[in-house]
Amino acid sequence: MELYYSFSALIVLASIFAYLNHRFLKLPSTIGIMVIAIVVSIFLVSFGEAVLPRTFGHLNDLMNSIDFTEVLMGAMLNFLLFAGGIHINIDDLKEQFRPVLIFSTVGVVISTFIVGFGMFYILPFLGIHLPFIYCLLFGALISPTDPVAVLSILKQANVSKSLETKVAGESLFNDGMAVVVFSVVLQVAIGKEVDLGIESIGLLLLKEAGGGLFLGVILGWITSRLMREVDDYIISVLVTLSVVMGGYLIARQMHISGPLTMVAAGLFMGNFNVRFKMKSITQDYLIKFWELIDEILNAVLFLFIGFELLMIKDLKHFIVPGLVAIVIVLLARVISIWGPTKFMRTTFSPQTVKVLVWGGIRGGVSIALAMSIPKSEFSEIILSITYCVVVFSIIVQGLTIAKVANPNKIAKEEEELESMASDEKH
Repeated sequence: MELYYSFSALIVLASIFAYLNHRFLKLPSTIGIMVIAIVVSIFLVSFGEAVLPRTFGHLNDLMNSIDFTEVLMGAMLNFLLFAGGIHINIDDLKEQFRPVLIFSTVGVVISTFIVGFGMFYILPFLGIHLPFIYCLLFGALISPTDPVAVLSILKQANVSKSLETKVAGESLFNDGMAVVVFSVVLQVAIGKEVDLGIESIGLLLLKEAGGGLFLGVILGWITSRLMREVDDYIISVLVTLSVVMGGYLIARQMHISGPLTMVAAGLFMGNFNVRFKMKSITQDYLIKFWELIDEILNAVLFLFIGFELLMIKDLKHFIVPGLVAIVIVLLARVISIWGPTKFMRTTFSPQTVKVLVWGGIRGGVSIALAMSIPKSEFSEIILSITYCVVVFSIIVQGLTIAKVANPNKIAKEEEELESMASDEKH
């Protein structure tokens, strides 16, 4: 019942904050909810015990009663990734397969090491001595872009379909690589013996990511066949819910990637079901159901991120290191995107690279990974710096991505590149 009470309180707060945002702030819904939650958190941290001691105590108890890592990584993320995958066109993804694959694998590794080395050499100037392995751990958890944040914010930006597929595809698939890198580095950081050979890590990645994708396709295929036989909107909704909830339990039991299982299942079902004539009422209910689930869980997640401020003690001491981390993470993002584009057959315009860099938004996944680090003298530092980067990423990058993503400029640059390529052939 504790979880029910906690979730009920979060839903009530999310609905109140959503109303206040819609009425007064006029920001994108998820960002507005998070901003209000942060403002409330700052007020409570500063004056709560003196002005509103009971409210401060209740909110603190609420946040302490919920295991954010387990709730996000073990429950909410599965629904959100399935909802994201079900709306992506597989043909668009095939066209952008090479860049999506490279950005979500090689890009994550490059970013992890650049952030790790950058933090290791710069933090001592600020009086913070973080061991290299923990700097690398921070690099691993902050490098993957958050699919939830990216997908919710991309809806507001009027970008081209190919660019949207690149950004969304990368964010959906880079979790698998990031979790493997994070897991390996964390085992080393806490003193466990880990085989760091390429073969061992390759097998771990194959099991975690490859196994997740394979299970997702199998689940998607079986349930799509079932839905084909019974074209009923109530059964279709129940079947898709069972894929998400039952699929995660199977993935967890098999020790493979639950998030990638959900992405693959969503992609398969979203595209396979289009091939047979589904009743319009069934399709309409199914789409609206998952859009509603997506919006509700996004609201709760961003509220959660805002209230995580209550869990961090002495955040003000980490503001400067947080600002330094923001610069390092952005620089790592530039290099991890711009570098690989130089070795791809596809030519990327400067404007496209700019959108890919600025659209690399961090969110709840990074905070969840930071909170999963066992308590030590370094865990609080990493969590505080992670929070600074995530808040900057969602608010600043999230609110400006629509201005950066100038569709006309991108189209013009891509036409010029195609023209140049055509001239070179002749």
